[in-house]
Amino acid sequence: MKIVAVTSCPTGIAHTYMAAEALERAAKAAGHDIVVETQGSAGSETASAEDIGAADVLILAADAAVREPERFAGLPRVEVKVAEAINRAGEVVTRAEQAAHAAPAAAAPAAGTATAASAEGPGEPAGDAPATSSKGGAVRRWLMTGVSYMIPFVAAGGILIALAFAIGGAVEVTEVSVYDEFSVGALLFEIGGMAFSMLVPILAGFIAYAMADRPGIAPGVVGGLLANEIGAGFLGGIAAGLLAGAIVMALKKIAVPAGFRGIMPVLVYPLLGTFAVGAIMILLIGEPIAAVTDGLTGALEDMQGTNAVLLGVILGLMMAFDMGGPINKVAYTFGLAALEAGQFAPMGAVMAAGMTPPLGLALATVLAKRRYTPPEREAGKAAWLMGASFITEGAIPFAAADPLRVIPAIMAGSAVAGGLAMAFNTTLQAPHGGIFVVGLVGNWPLYLLAIAVGTVVTALLVNLLKRVGATTADVVAKTPAEEPVHA
Repeated sequence: MKIVAVTSCPTGIAHTYMAAEALERAAKAAGHDIVVETQGSAGSETASAEDIGAADVLILAADAAVREPERFAGLPRVEVKVAEAINRAGEVVTRAEQAAHAAPAAAAPAAGTATAASAEGPGEPAGDAPATSSKGGAVRRWLMTGVSYMIPFVAAGGILIALAFAIGGAVEVTEVSVYDEFSVGALLFEIGGMAFSMLVPILAGFIAYAMADRPGIAPGVVGGLLANEIGAGFLGGIAAGLLAGAIVMALKKIAVPAGFRGIMPVLVYPLLGTFAVGAIMILLIGEPIAAVTDGLTGALEDMQGTNAVLLGVILGLMMAFDMGGPINKVAYTFGLAALEAGQFAPMGAVMAAGMTPPLGLALATVLAKRRYTPPEREAGKAAWLMGASFITEGAIPFAAADPLRVIPAIMAGSAVAGGLAMAFNTTLQAPHGGIFVVGLVGNWPLYLLAIAVGTVVTALLVNLLKRVGATTADVVAKTPAEEPVHA
């Protein structure tokens, strides 16, 4: 059988390529040919029209909107989350076999034929096969698409601002205009501030894009800009993006004469959508959302002592639970919103907790290497760098192989790291960078201590759980022949 697959995760850094590799291995083991299109942060490795035309079935492993879904119209399909493709690739390939055999023999639509996907945009399934994902799954995919396009602005803008503070001082760079008096700090702050100011508009614009394709971008971005102006922040951006996408999707369903169809996507949909979203944001929902945002900011400012530690623990649990998935992204976005509001402690807890899972598992493979397969030990070597770089996905190979032991252990370690980071009153002004931005951490020796303690907790707990649940046969299976076995 010939399979074509698309993998796409919100950040496009790790999950996208790990899912592709897992599907390729599983398909090869089952005797099938597979071509995987990875839609990652560096762009899309696109399947050719010949590959798609020869395919018997499509596997969509996507947590973000798939680009140009109309290319796959008419193919029977299986739709799964990226984590499922990573953890249970063999089952996904089996489901693809069943979908291919169950599909009625029918010619694919001719090139240029309008499809449901081309009408509804990249967030909707293409072709004639029914969607397997729920409406809740679609909303999640829309939100994650917005986050995926926002993250490069986060990294660039946030780190430039943090460097500006480190070089020129927070007060100086904010009071001096680079256009009036040049300084390196003021230059970094001006550029970084401009990038950072685009977070909410980009989030809103690409939520709308995921829902309604390109006609949704302008209404979404304008809605996000208005959310910034009103003070509605990230909550306002999410609302503006969903509103823009819904309005443009509704406009697309209105029948128009054939002669007007060409101008609708480039003129009518953006024009009417932008006006409607702008009017609703200004007159109806902007101010109430801004009030909620102010309330949340005030609650953050009031969190001291035990409450702050509890917040760090909760953020740590969320960062580790799905290792770069949607729950992890909720915690990260919370830290980002706090950073934008001038509260720097939550982001410190988020980054410490996100670094701990890969570092803890890397340490675990060193402390008890007989408990791990040779591939896991190699993954442990890579996990040192991934953990140091704040790439929580470095823990996924271990969690996929042994989720019942690994996930509780990494959650415990991250909870400790996040709680200690808050207890030590550490702060972080950079939204990414891991160990490479430690110079921008307030109270950095204790911050490193929090990460170290969380790392050790993860390593010791995961090895303890593996020791308690392992049999002598398990140990022998994971031990190279030249090494002695101690049951």
